[in-house]
Amino acid sequence: MTALDLPYPPAVLADERQDLLSELRTVGMVWERELIRFARTRTRILSGFTQPILFLFVLGYGMTTLVGTTGGFDFKKFVFPGIVAMTVVSTAIFSAISIVWDREFGFLREMLVAPVSRAALVVGKTLGGASVATVQGTIMLVLAPLIGVHLTALLVVEVIATELLMAVALTTFGVFVASRIQKMEGFQVVMQLLLFPMLFLSGALFPLKGLPTWLAVITRINPLTYAVDPLRHVVFAVQHMPPAAAARFSTGVSLFGYTLPIGVELGIVCTFAVVFLSLAIAGFGRPE
Repeated sequence: MTALDLPYPPAVLADERQDLLSELRTVGMVWERELIRFARTRTRILSGFTQPILFLFVLGYGMTTLVGTTGGFDFKKFVFPGIVAMTVVSTAIFSAISIVWDREFGFLREMLVAPVSRAALVVGKTLGGASVATVQGTIMLVLAPLIGVHLTALLVVEVIATELLMAVALTTFGVFVASRIQKMEGFQVVMQLLLFPMLFLSGALFPLKGLPTWLAVITRINPLTYAVDPLRHVVFAVQHMPPAAAARFSTGVSLFGYTLPIGVELGIVCTFAVVFLSLAIAGFGRPE
């Protein structure tokens, strides 16, 4: 058999491998640039913790005085996974602001005229933002012992994996929005209008059972709901919760009377990520 008899000649295969390596290098460089940008903005690092810590300790202790404690399990422990999710989500979405910044200062145009694919740029941006968001969410775990939340090594691994999936999904969403906005002020306004409703309607700060019908419907169409619940389920699985506390601070998302398995919820988050990744790539393909 000669090279001409092969379905793909060696020269073609070599070119494809070279193209793949070039795309991977592009992804790696964009990812590294996002990490360097984040490491150099200390105010962004600190501001990413301010709001979650306020919610955890101020809202958590305040609401505990109202709802009380059930079997040694109080509102602070219930809201802790939601606060971790809040940290991940807000960091992931706002990491996409670098796209708008690059557009305003002309750097994005230089990236778009480079001999690399739009998909590599979007994937690099997504991985960079998701990495930063996952790190910030994981750092929040150091607050767990302060409110009596028990941690295990397996729990930390499962939380990080769930955070990463959540971060990828929300970063793609942020990149999609940023690809269609020209000014930083516009991006911040749009994200604020979208971020807070998504967070408050995800069950991060209240149980999803026993809600009015209209509110229950809104929480079920919010994709973030299906990211917060697995995180809460993972944390609660290793806590010592008496039956009364488990009933009061229950986990699970019900649709038409059926409680979705965690695998289905994570599948919904994955679908959300794939859809908005595709839309973000399409948005980057538009002429500047």
